[in-house]
Amino acid sequence: MDRLDRQFEFIRELDKEKFITRQTYRSDGISKENDAEHAWHMAVMTLLLSEYANDPIDVLKTIKMLLIHDVVEIDAGDTYAYDENAKKTQAERELKAAERIFNILPQDQAEDLFGLWQEFEEGETPEARFAHTMDNVQPTMLNSATGGKAWQEHKVRLEQILKRNENTAGGSKKLWQYSYEKFIKPHVEKGNIIE
Repeated sequence: MDRLDRQFEFIRELDKEKFITRQTYRSDGISKENDAEHAWHMAVMTLLLSEYANDPIDVLKTIKMLLIHDVVEIDAGDTYAYDENAKKTQAERELKAAERIFNILPQDQAEDLFGLWQEFEEGETPEARFAHTMDNVQPTMLNSATGGKAWQEHKVRLEQILKRNENTAGGSKKLWQYSYEKFIKPHVEKGNIIE
């Protein structure tokens, strides 16, 4: 195939992200968001909230990382944040998916996006740390907006949320503090999160 054919094949493949349903409800509390909505939401959040990053970040690079980080779920499926059993095979499933999906692209773009995906997974650069902050704060915000609906359905405990967010402050101490105070703590007090 020529370059443009490969690019459009990848773009069509990305459409499958719209069918990957997450456990997080949209703010209406009725329907659950999909991977594409999640990625878009975090990209916009990064545009608006990047000023709170602990370290200076390349905003465009961070947005690119967020837009592609869950592409692997087209093959690997969504692994719920608190499903300890599924998390045991997550890395292996996602690596296999990344190798297939990104290699649809021309080699230069495949290497670029695969590299961004790996950088996100490793979580060591300022951009990756901030992207992880967005990936943790966004569903927490939506869980709070729905009265803790998914937390209640899955009987989520505070210790699970704190474990999930142990690196959230690594990208932004300010946003982690805000998330804890505004989105998590009130739901502990209301009993929507098991203490």
